[in-house]
Amino acid sequence: MSFLLPKLTCKREVDQAIKSVAEKVLVLRFGRDNDAVCLQLDDILAKTAHDLSKMAVIYLVDVNDVPVYTQYFDISYIPSTVFFFNGQHMKVDYGSPDHTKFVGSFKTKQDFIDLIEVIYRGAMRGKLIVRSPIDPKNIPKYDLLYQGI
Repeated sequence: MSFLLPKLTCKREVDQAIKSVAEKVLVLRFGRDNDAVCLQLDDILAKTAHDLSKMAVIYLVDVNDVPVYTQYFDISYIPSTVFFFNGQHMKVDYGSPDHTKFVGSFKTKQDFIDLIEVIYRGAMRGKLIVRSPIDPKNIPKYDLLYQGI
């Protein structure tokens, strides 16, 4: 399903998308087109893209094409989904230590729709972090590993 959504293939395209998408939530899915979990997430994103078109713009980013952002957002697990609004990185409290990105696939389309609505409404009120509406049992659990450089 990844062929149904637009792809950003270089740092310049990602920068341009972050700067140019106005008054909508920018959804960047970092992953690989041949990964099974990424394909599951892409299916959900593609099926909801039309319904959310007034609130969100969705792009796919291959982690190998844009290593600068992969390192910046500490994307060690794929897929990871990052959200922006008017060029500002939107954080979401999922009940996990990492508020910068959603790791894994959403369980249902409705979970993704609910999350975008909460991010959009929060961003319109000037908030930079919002609380996730997704049921905690539907959020994938993982351990954060920090590497010292």
